[in-house]
Amino acid sequence: MKIQKSYTATDVHVAGEAYRIIKDGPLIHYTSIRELNEQFSLAYEEEINFLLNEPRGFAGLMGCLVVPPFKSEADAAVIFFDHNGTVPLQYGGIAAVITALLECGQLKAKSSGEYILETISGVIGVAATMKDDEVKLVKLKNEPCQVVQTNVPVSYLDLKTEVSLVQADHLYAIFDKAELPFEIEMEDLPVINQWGQKAIEALEGKHAFSRVILMDHSQKNEGKIKTVTFRPDCYIVRSPGFGTLAACCSYLIEKGDIPPDSPIENESIFNGKLTAELSAQFEAGYEFSFSARGFITGMQTYVLDPADPLFAGFLLK
Repeated sequence: MKIQKSYTATDVHVAGEAYRIIKDGPLIHYTSIRELNEQFSLAYEEEINFLLNEPRGFAGLMGCLVVPPFKSEADAAVIFFDHNGTVPLQYGGIAAVITALLECGQLKAKSSGEYILETISGVIGVAATMKDDEVKLVKLKNEPCQVVQTNVPVSYLDLKTEVSLVQADHLYAIFDKAELPFEIEMEDLPVINQWGQKAIEALEGKHAFSRVILMDHSQKNEGKIKTVTFRPDCYIVRSPGFGTLAACCSYLIEKGDIPPDSPIENESIFNGKLTAELSAQFEAGYEFSFSARGFITGMQTYVLDPADPLFAGFLLK
């Protein structure tokens, strides 16, 4: 076998969301993370397809390129990317990267447990608790998120309900599960998928949104909610979602449905869990402190045989 390309990656999942972390790539010149971000989609186009598309990846896989920091106070710099190019800050990606760097020994553990990662969205502080050389807990805070609109009537086919819009890392459209005759469980996945497609079609062309959340808050008094989050292409986000959790907590606090000083756990349909607690409230919105843990799932060397007819990969959604 001839090898045309070869990349070593560390795979990490955070509450079910998978991240592929690389620390090498095409040698291009850049002097800032903004310059790297601007060049990335074109300079790394082959690597994006190579590392994220099938047969090596899948539709929900996110990529993280780790490079030395540009700012003196940062420990590392990170570019996040998906199948279409670079994407803004990924809170789950921060947890994945800090876990991989510490557990693989590429970042020396600090007694303070405090680290700083440089991203295109600015420097992000993150706390990592280690025990026996394992990262047991990662804590980080979100940018403030704000409730934009509540109880907006939605009518489409047999879907007659209300939606609320919350701006977090995405613009989330939140639907209440209470009136629906199914549960957010794996056995109800076919009907959940049908509902998600209908909700997205109901919003398209009428309301701006970038994610749709179906939220079950029947156990909010016990500090628990359950959600399923759809992308506009109907793909179900695998994680309970840092942004999903922040959006739902903001909505529930704004309505007075939960006390602002109590932690909330969000469980996904895949039983992944994330916890958030309100850390500050600004005019710009609510800031939450998240607790999560990343798990390394593999360290692989991916190679490209120039004779491979599927060299650009493919995606089934």
